[in-house]
Amino acid sequence: MKQNKLYVYIVTLVATLGGLLFGYDTAVISGAEKSIQEFLITSQGLSSFIHGITVSSALIGCIIGGAISGLLSSFFGRKNALIIAGLLFFLSALGSGNPEFLFFERGVPTIGLLWTFNFYRIIGGIGVGLASAVCPIYIGEIAPANIRGKLVSLNQFAIIFGMLVVYFVNWGIAEGQTIEWINEIGWRRMFISEAIPASIFAILMFFMPETPRYLALQQKDDKALSILTRINGDEKAKEVLIEIKNSLDSSKKGKLLAYGKVVIIIGVLLSVFQQFVGINVALYYAPRIFESMGAAKDASMLQTIIMGLINVIFTVVAILTVDKWGRKPLLILGSIGMAVGMMAISI
Repeated sequence: MKQNKLYVYIVTLVATLGGLLFGYDTAVISGAEKSIQEFLITSQGLSSFIHGITVSSALIGCIIGGAISGLLSSFFGRKNALIIAGLLFFLSALGSGNPEFLFFERGVPTIGLLWTFNFYRIIGGIGVGLASAVCPIYIGEIAPANIRGKLVSLNQFAIIFGMLVVYFVNWGIAEGQTIEWINEIGWRRMFISEAIPASIFAILMFFMPETPRYLALQQKDDKALSILTRINGDEKAKEVLIEIKNSLDSSKKGKLLAYGKVVIIIGVLLSVFQQFVGINVALYYAPRIFESMGAAKDASMLQTIIMGLINVIFTVVAILTVDKWGRKPLLILGSIGMAVGMMAISI
């Protein structure tokens, strides 16, 4: 038996749907935020500060999801953690699109309804936090070493592609419709549309295997070997299982700061600064930004799609050049590009 790349690609493709949902849930608010402001904020005389919190409330869930991702993936397994993420995405999509369900009168804004909407967005954010942490782990632990880097990088592409997909969806929903219709119905459909990929992801993950590393961690070596055999073939599977067992023994003896404090600090700061470069402004408020520069409603949605396409193109460029140019030069170029871009927008 040789390496079964087709099987690995299928499993990876399903897992990257979690990344797609990450991008979808993050960017769906861009098409709906003005309607949310009109329906839940302005109608109740609330401030723009409350509007900002409502637009970004999913990030609270992201923090929670990221914080508990290690616990859930270790206790329930990588596969089940992703299924939980898919269910959270599904619940958030339906709840955000119809926050009045069960407890409120439809179309009547109240403070309670505002809290409920934010609750559903936070639920989706928890799904984002889980997916962002567990998807790369799942792919990395499934993929053979010789193609692992390429397959893990597909998750980042899926995140950006998910953003592009939802820009198309939002544009398709809003195109040709009146502002009144969008403020009453359109924004709801934008959120509910996420339920389709979320349900597909959760269902397909039921048929995917658990990762061999997690099974070995749970002392289920026979199941781990069975999956490794299907991925790598008989002889290679036994070698990989031995490597996994050895790495597990080493990790138990290792310490958090084994690579040095500077490396840990740099890694943390890279993640922090990634959130401070300003991209979230464009992701959440792109249509509003384009409208403020004179674009009509449909044109602003279309220009958001163009922004998403550029994002996808340069994600592909990064994936194709990261091993050739190196991580540091790409980080420097990306940071300079963001600085110039944000300054140009503000001017």
